[in-house]
This record gives sequence, structure tokens and C-alpha cells, in this order.
Amino acid sequence: MHEYSIVQSLLESCEEYARQNNAKRVTKVVVKIGVLSGVEPDLLQTAFDTFKEQTICHDSKFIINIQKIEILCNDCNSRSILEKHEFSCPKCQSVNLKVIDGEEMYLMSLEFE
Repeated sequence: MHEYSIVQSLLESCEEYARQNNAKRVTKVVVKIGVLSGVEPDLLQTAFDTFKEQTICHDSKFIINIQKIEILCNDCNSRSILEKHEFSCPKCQSVNLKVIDGEEMYLMSLEFE
């Protein structure tokens, strides 16, 4: 489960940002996970709950926002959100696409005290 190593890195980042901002604790952590990122949200939540106890995030809420696949059609130049994993443009049906969002995981925000 690579979610454990992801959470360990995330908690280290939270500690660093808290230190830089002279915060005593982190109260909220918000992440965005793309559906193509390979990260399982339930496993990530479990890993966060498991590892946060001895960190500055011990009382923090962990919010996961799921990012659907956003594409740019190279033929008709339209941007679309794919509701299914069918990689064709909803407007012109082209498969000449570029994925522009939904492949990554990002730390979106932190709240400190």
C-alpha cells in the first residue's frame, strides 16, 4: 500500500508548513486526488488516521476532494470532464485528447492554530 508512504510524506509537509508559519497545530488538511492518480481514498484516509497521532496533525480533519478526469480535445479544442472512463471527446467523439487534470494528488490547503 503506497498510501502509507504518501501519508508519511504529507505529514512531513504539514509539519514543515506549520513550522514556517509558527503554528502550534494543524486543524485541517485538504487534498485533491485525481481518479487516475492510483491513490485509493479510503486507504489514504485510514493511513492518515493511523499516522497522524504523534504529529502536529493529531487533531486535524482530513478532507479528500476527488478530481474527475478533465480533458482537452486536440481536434475541436474543447475542454470536458469525463463522467466515465471512456476516453473520447463528448462533443466530437475524437480520441485525440490530452488529460489536463485528474492524474495527480495535491495538498490543496492547511488550516493552522
